[in-house]
Amino acid sequence: MMFFKSSKMKNLRIKLILVLIMAVVAIVLLTQKQTGTLDDEISAFSVDDTASVTKIYLADMKGDEVLLSRVFPGKWLLNDTLNARTEAVNRLLATMYRMTVQSPVSKAGYNNVITNLATNSVKVEVYQNLPAINLFHIVRMFYREKLSKVFYVGQPTPDNLGTFMMIEGSNTPFIVYLPGLRGFLSARFSANPNDWRDHTIFAKNPQEIFSIQVDFPSSPEESYRIEKPDRNTLRVRRPDNNELISAFDTSKVVNLINGYRNIRFESVVDYDADFNKDSVLQSLPVHVITLTDTAGNVQSMKTFRRKNYAKLMDDNNELYPWDMDRMYGLINEGEDFVLIQYFVFDPITRPLSYFTTVQP
Repeated sequence: MMFFKSSKMKNLRIKLILVLIMAVVAIVLLTQKQTGTLDDEISAFSVDDTASVTKIYLADMKGDEVLLSRVFPGKWLLNDTLNARTEAVNRLLATMYRMTVQSPVSKAGYNNVITNLATNSVKVEVYQNLPAINLFHIVRMFYREKLSKVFYVGQPTPDNLGTFMMIEGSNTPFIVYLPGLRGFLSARFSANPNDWRDHTIFAKNPQEIFSIQVDFPSSPEESYRIEKPDRNTLRVRRPDNNELISAFDTSKVVNLINGYRNIRFESVVDYDADFNKDSVLQSLPVHVITLTDTAGNVQSMKTFRRKNYAKLMDDNNELYPWDMDRMYGLINEGEDFVLIQYFVFDPITRPLSYFTTVQP
């Protein structure tokens, strides 16, 4: 008999504890769902835990949209296919963490701000890996990805020191700023995919490189192929006849190979820019670069002259025929047309005579 009484009492205590836990959970969930106050809206813009952010979606009224997805810490994808610029994503996360509400929009400016937000703003959706049960921020259970914030980023304030923003479902726009920044935040919430793309063209360590070929279509005699079949072997050949170059400056060749560790473009060239892309692509390339890695992967790109849009003059007060600072690049198997800098590419596109000229 004592055994059965003890067992019943034990079951009763367990049931009471479960009921108590469920009651506490219900109270917490109900408390978390109570929204709509001004204080709630003020705190709804910032993201306290950026490490829990899994995705950020941005869309503007022009039809541009961006989806940034975290693959692992420090690695983000753009629209599920391209690598995103880590520094740009980190800046966005830091902005969302630090941005602060200055004040609600005044009654005098209310109608104009609402109209602008409705016609010229970026919608921002933030997804986070959050617990379904969060008891006083101590007991956290059943983590899952969920949409945690939705707000609209509008235009700068007239003094350019703040940005108009509004929470979805709210009727109250706010002026939001970043403490310590004398500027606005709109540009940090761009929905243009080109603003988020990783700018890397080549990123190979020397031990990953099997060969590098640089062709000069206007000066074929300056073309060459550098081969590195193993750690201790270095060869230079003429691509047209496969002739080995017997005498070359090893240190210069090694420096060129090292230059392919981190080569980036400046920006993607929009196809509606002030130039004729087809005409450029039909012109003779300046360089054709082909890099083959030790795994057999091949990367290639072409470079093209760019017009002297800046109208720069030489020492004789005559216009340079071409841009002396930048040229175009065709990369990713012809998919992308980008702007590149001579400052970046000159060290990795030296002519053959640079390696074979005997120094006095």
